[in-house]
Amino acid sequence: MKLIQVLFFTAITALFLTACDDQDDQIERISGLEIEDFIYRGMNTWYLYEDDIADLADNRFASAADYQNYLRGFDSPESLFAALKAPAPTDRFSIIVNDYEVLNNLFAGNTTTTGVEYGLFYEPGSDTNIYGVVRYIIPGSPAASQNISRGDIFTGINGQELTASNYRNLLASSTITFNLGSFDGTTVTSSSEAVTVSRAAVTENPVFFKTVFVRGSKRIAYLIYNGFTANFDTQLNAAFAELKAQNPTDLILDLRYNSGGSVLTASRLAAMITGQFTGQLFAKYQYNSDIQAQFEATNPDELRINFPNSVGPTPINSLNLTKVYVITTGSSASASELVINCLKPYIQVRQIGTKTTGKNTGSITLYDSPTFGTQNRNPNHKYAMQPLVIKTINADDFGDYSNGIEPDLNLPEQAQNMGVLGNENEPLLAAALNYIETGNRPANRNAVNSIQFSDSKKMIPFATDMYLPTK
Repeated sequence: MKLIQVLFFTAITALFLTACDDQDDQIERISGLEIEDFIYRGMNTWYLYEDDIADLADNRFASAADYQNYLRGFDSPESLFAALKAPAPTDRFSIIVNDYEVLNNLFAGNTTTTGVEYGLFYEPGSDTNIYGVVRYIIPGSPAASQNISRGDIFTGINGQELTASNYRNLLASSTITFNLGSFDGTTVTSSSEAVTVSRAAVTENPVFFKTVFVRGSKRIAYLIYNGFTANFDTQLNAAFAELKAQNPTDLILDLRYNSGGSVLTASRLAAMITGQFTGQLFAKYQYNSDIQAQFEATNPDELRINFPNSVGPTPINSLNLTKVYVITTGSSASASELVINCLKPYIQVRQIGTKTTGKNTGSITLYDSPTFGTQNRNPNHKYAMQPLVIKTINADDFGDYSNGIEPDLNLPEQAQNMGVLGNENEPLLAAALNYIETGNRPANRNAVNSIQFSDSKKMIPFATDMYLPTK
C-alpha cells in the first residue's frame, strides 16, 4: 500500500496561528527542553483527547518554573509523549519519532515489500506461537513470480519458528524465506517446503478485482478494493464505469483486507455506490474542544465533507444503489469503516464477515515549528509526532465504533479453506451471493480455534491511518 502523508486543510495554517496566539495555551520555549516543549505544546494544541488528559489542561501550571519542573521530570521525550497520551484502547495509534525523515519516507510511499499479504494467527491453544496465512499476492511484486499463493500456511521465517515476540524482526528482513506448513483446523504442522522472496519497491493498485455475476434476475457487481489510495481514484472511478455499463442490480464491496487511507477517496467511493446524495453530508470531523470551537466560529464548512460528484474534472460513475453488501474482517479499518458508517444514514448496508478494526480517528504530522508545519522547523532536532486529532461521525452524529463494527452475518475466514479470491465459490463471496439471490441469511459461524494476531498491513506504520483531503 502506498502511504501518503496527512494533508492539511488550506485553512489550517491560519488556525495554527490562532491556536499559537491563544494566551491560555502559550508557553514560553525553554532552553535545553526544546523537544519536550514541542511535544507538550503540540499535544496541548492538537491532541484529540486533550480535554481528557489532566496534564494538558490550560491551567495545569501555576508558573513557568512549574512547567519547567514538569518537563524535567521525564527521562526522555518518548516518556513525556507516552504520559500525555490517552491509554489504550482509547489511543492505540498516536506515535512519536526521533527523525521526521522516517515519516516523510513512509508517506511518500518509499517502502518495500515482498508482495505477500498475510494474516497472522495464534496457534490453537498457544498465546506465544503464531502462524501466517497468505491472503493474496500483489500483482507485479517479487512474490508474483514465486511459488506462493493465497491459502498457503507458513510457520516460520528464515528457519525460525514464528512467535509473538520475534515476528516483527523476522518479517522485516530484506529477503524472507517463508517456511511453509499446513493447518487442519486444529493443528499447525511445519513442513520442509520453503519459498524465498526478496523485497522491492512496489506500487499497489488497490482496485484488485472486479466482475459482475448473473444470478437469475440479479446482476451482482463485485469489487475487491484493498486501499483508499487517493492517487488511484481515477482507476477506481474507471472500475465503476465498467461495472455500471453492465447495469448491476446489486453490489458486493469486498473490503476484507482494506486498512484505510484517504477520507476524500472514501467519500468518492460512497458517491460511486450511490449518486443520489451529491452535496449532502458524508462525514463530519470532531476535534478537541478548543480546535472545534475555532473551526465552528471561523470556518464551519471545514468540519464536513460532502458526497462529491467528480474525481477532479471527471464525473463520478455512480450505480445509484439503495443497498450495498460489504465483506469485512478484523483487517478492515479506518476509511473502510468510514464508508460503512457514513452510508448507513442513507442506504441499507449489509455487512458479512467479521468485526472490523475500530479506527474512527485520524492523525496529522506535527513538527517543531511556529505553526507545527514543515516551514521553519527547529534545526536542533528532528523529532516529529503523529497524534490523533480527529474523530469522524456520520450524518446521524454516530461515530462510536472504536471497538469495531459488528457484521450482520458473522462468517470468519478459515485458514484451511480460503478459496480463490473472485471465484464465486470462495466462502465469503459465496455467502454474499446466496444472500442476495435467495434472501436467506447464512448461519453465523465462529472462528475455528484461531485468534487473529496481526496482519501484513499493520506491520507498516500508518497503514491503518485515515488522512484528510486538501481543499
